[in-house]
Amino acid sequence: MSLSLLAKSAAPAAFRQTGKLMARTMVTATTPSKASLTENSVEQANMAGRSPLNKTISIYRWDPENPTAKPHMQDYTVDLNNCGPMMLDALLKIKNEIDPSLTLRRSCREGICGSCAMNINGANTLACLCKIERTTSKADKIYPLPHMYVIKDLVPDMTYFYKQYKSIEPYLKYKTPPPEKTENLQSIEQRKKLDGLYECILCACCSTSCPSYWWNQDEYLGPAVLLQSYRWMADSRDQFGVERRERMQNAFSVYRCHTIMNCTRTCPKGLNPGKAIAEIKKLLATD
Repeated sequence: MSLSLLAKSAAPAAFRQTGKLMARTMVTATTPSKASLTENSVEQANMAGRSPLNKTISIYRWDPENPTAKPHMQDYTVDLNNCGPMMLDALLKIKNEIDPSLTLRRSCREGICGSCAMNINGANTLACLCKIERTTSKADKIYPLPHMYVIKDLVPDMTYFYKQYKSIEPYLKYKTPPPEKTENLQSIEQRKKLDGLYECILCACCSTSCPSYWWNQDEYLGPAVLLQSYRWMADSRDQFGVERRERMQNAFSVYRCHTIMNCTRTCPKGLNPGKAIAEIKKLLATD
């Protein structure tokens, strides 16, 4: 029943009074104040009155459908006053408004999926976490992850990287499974050993910043996969630690690491793959 009919009904006066109060409350809640309208108008006017802050973004381009054309850098101009704060915002603006042929990977925009990993101004990082410097004196340069085959533009071929990840069997393995319908428990101390390991998102920023991985990736597992490998070695619930380490007792799987620490410096999640590799070396030395 509408409020107008409610007011005209033969209901008790107290009920009619309640209806009036409800109507008054509804009007108060749904009608914006003059102050908020004024603030919004001023903010919109300020946005409209901003002068453009144009920045040049130079992007690596290569199209497999035109194999005779050499890879090249292509410049785009983006108004930073009409763009989000992160490099991924600029790339999506370029793709949506300037050049739809630009190809890149992206998904979560939250630094969780690792899809938008690329080389920005000489450093491997995630475009969604890389803030655009609001200086226009020099161009920002964006390349795909280094020393990997390029599928198109900013998209590297991650096939072999994922194959290496699969080779370490990244899941719990049991010799004696826990009783059915029983939780496989860990102590607080045992669980803490996984901190700084399980957060890896496999973006490959660390591996593709490692010179040893550049030259030996056919045999050297690389920082990302080795960090993941140690994550399962350090897990108290896994029962195949010895077998996992035996597969690494060779000259290449782990020992191509020369502790340059590029991996730790470039990790967008703040992890330390170099430390994980050192822990694996210690385990191999004591087996």
